[in-house]
Amino acid sequence: MADTTVIKVDAAHSPKGPDGQVYLASGKGISMRMWRDEAPTEGKPPVRRDYETVGFVVSGRAELTLEGQVVRLEPGSSWVVPKGAEHSYRILEALTAIEATTPPAQVHGRDETA
Repeated sequence: MADTTVIKVDAAHSPKGPDGQVYLASGKGISMRMWRDEAPTEGKPPVRRDYETVGFVVSGRAELTLEGQVVRLEPGSSWVVPKGAEHSYRILEALTAIEATTPPAQVHGRDETA
């Protein structure tokens, strides 16, 4: 029997993560989250995560450092961070972005700082 579950999430009522992320719809193998109006930063220490991330910039600007390569992200840019890749972000201008992670980042402590 096919899974016919329909999930609708209103971002105004979504749970928030420890770093300001808003958790959106989540399935068994993928989840979405939003970073809304994140303030400019000097950058965070590099991390490696146990999930793959794809993202899209709605507004603002940032730099993604991925395995030593710096990529500038602006409205309309999308990106991929492979599972296990060392990466960090530096927000240059108030940023709103949507990300999808597989498997879901917020399950089993995957979203914890390592």
